[in-house]
Amino acid sequence: MRVILFGATGMIGSGVLLECLADPRIESVVSVVRQASGVAHPKLRELIHEDFLDLVPVCADFAGVDACFYCLGISSAGMKEEDYRRVTYDFTMAAAKEVLAESPHATFCFVSGAGTDSSGRGRVMWARVKGQAEQALLAMPFKAAYMIRPAYIQPRHGVKSKARWTRWSYAAFGWLYPLWRLLAPSYVTTSDELARAMIQVAKHGAPKAILVTRDLRALAPPALPARAA
Repeated sequence: MRVILFGATGMIGSGVLLECLADPRIESVVSVVRQASGVAHPKLRELIHEDFLDLVPVCADFAGVDACFYCLGISSAGMKEEDYRRVTYDFTMAAAKEVLAESPHATFCFVSGAGTDSSGRGRVMWARVKGQAEQALLAMPFKAAYMIRPAYIQPRHGVKSKARWTRWSYAAFGWLYPLWRLLAPSYVTTSDELARAMIQVAKHGAPKAILVTRDLRALAPPALPARAA
């Protein structure tokens, strides 16, 4: 399976990248980033591109992919709606348009989030914008499109958040992860489990288009022996 990945330098995207490189079912990964990830691998082709509203200069590399993992995102904290929409909706639509043009039979997996407003009309700004992005993607004629809505994600295998406050939160409270997983298993996953679920969905599909944590955990295959620790 050949995949294209957006957001490989973020916490979720870097976890997806690591699992794709480790998974023998993945033949190649095209990663579109603004800054080099620092990851080198025979499967990986990294495209450094600044303007995510204009992907035409690099879209030839989107041809023939089987799946797109769209993990690019930003926190809405302190942001105006127009700025948040530019990253969350406009960037996503620009990417989806070019992927669809070059690989119309691809599966598109969009990392949204728990609490996203499916109506796209609610009062909570981030949830409304995410919901509108989901609606637009589901209306596009991909082979399939899946909206990935994780809640709490425990980073593993060296994966880190780019946001300082998020790194601090994980450092301060991450030790509670085993307890949270025990008490609220439907809301807790790990970066590698989430990535394995996304690869599984891209490869084999899923029974519904919107997938929350409990669905993703059920879909994720066991970790490869080399990745289990």
